[in-house]
Amino acid sequence: MHAFFNDLERGIGTSLYGRRMYETMAVWERPETIAGEGAVVREYAEVWRDADKVVFSRTLDDVSTDRTRLEREFDADAIGRLKEDAERDISVGGPTLAAEAIRAGLVDEFHVVVVPIIVGGGTPVFPAGVRVDLELIDERRFAGGSVHLHYRTRS
Repeated sequence: MHAFFNDLERGIGTSLYGRRMYETMAVWERPETIAGEGAVVREYAEVWRDADKVVFSRTLDDVSTDRTRLEREFDADAIGRLKEDAERDISVGGPTLAAEAIRAGLVDEFHVVVVPIIVGGGTPVFPAGVRVDLELIDERRFAGGSVHLHYRTRS
């Protein structure tokens, strides 16, 4: 499953993160975090470091990773321009930020992973009151029961 996501993330040129998701993902910048891990995990660290990152936070003083810039506010128009100029895909990480991007109509594709564990909480990714019609373009089942669903928005 990790190798599948390495391939998926390889096409990402810029990742947009909320503060919490950025703090979770920043471990991929530090080689000591992945020392002794297998080749697939080490490969993901390279893929992650290869992408530019934009962190949206009103509380962070600065960012600790390379190729990363800090923005105080989510600006849908600026993200739209970034998207138009991008040579590679843009991803959105973090439920609050994703909800803003969905609400602004900036998300063209959704990668949903269903994991066979019920946690019973968390921040919803999909914003209330927003309808997005989707078309299933791919699916993949993994050992252990997880399923990846790839959707494209319908025009």
